[in-house]
Amino acid sequence: MDADYNGPAGIHSVSAFQDNYIWLIRQGSKVAVVDPGDAGPVLDALASRGLQLVAILLTHHHHDHVGGVNALLQHRRVPVYGPADETLPHRDVAVREGDSVEVPELDLVLSVLDVPGHTAGHIAYHGRFSGTPVLFCGDTLFATGCGRLFEGTPAQMYASLRKLAALPADTRVYCAHEYTLSNIRWALAVDPQNPELADWSRKATSLREAGRPTVPTFLSQELAVNPFLRTDHPDVIAAVCKHAGHSLEEEVAVFGALRAWKDDFR
Repeated sequence: MDADYNGPAGIHSVSAFQDNYIWLIRQGSKVAVVDPGDAGPVLDALASRGLQLVAILLTHHHHDHVGGVNALLQHRRVPVYGPADETLPHRDVAVREGDSVEVPELDLVLSVLDVPGHTAGHIAYHGRFSGTPVLFCGDTLFATGCGRLFEGTPAQMYASLRKLAALPADTRVYCAHEYTLSNIRWALAVDPQNPELADWSRKATSLREAGRPTVPTFLSQELAVNPFLRTDHPDVIAAVCKHAGHSLEEEVAVFGALRAWKDDFR
């Protein structure tokens, strides 16, 4: 499921703004789009590849994820799925945890998870596509990072990330931003002795130097390199306690201190 369009099915990245990724889930010539913050590059991809839009999936209300919805609907009227507890420019089907989204044209069924933290009503979609476990997580989980807490609490985001961490380890993680290199720089400050993180730093740097995206990643890799998913690891706990200047007993407190450290990291 790479960015190229070879084969009968795939998941393709469309770049938008400075660092956004909009995802196209394709089966033959039919596609669903995830978090279209900008309609222009999506319409360009549809026209250049002869693709037909059949559904729109939204994870949260931020403009860089929903700003292109109405323009896409002017191009073609399709169902829009989005979080039940957020205000969106358009939504046909409100979904929350326990619901499923079915796109029969793509032979696709995705389950919905509530993952508040970045926003109060943020959701994620997970399931299988072409036999592979996939996760569309918006701005909740990033490659080697997680979203800022604009509306939620550390406890909410910690619980959301633990929910995602419990998915199958071979899940492909389709996040919505190319923040990976800056996330890695911070992660190396937290966990400098982690050999898998060092390897990932070299690989990610090579990918970006070649003009290639660093996502999707695998959940197994995130569990190995992402400090926000390693709040139980002794090295991460020691580093964050040293940075905070006091001991932290609970994993939620470790997570909160990590998020504050990342917010201030330059």
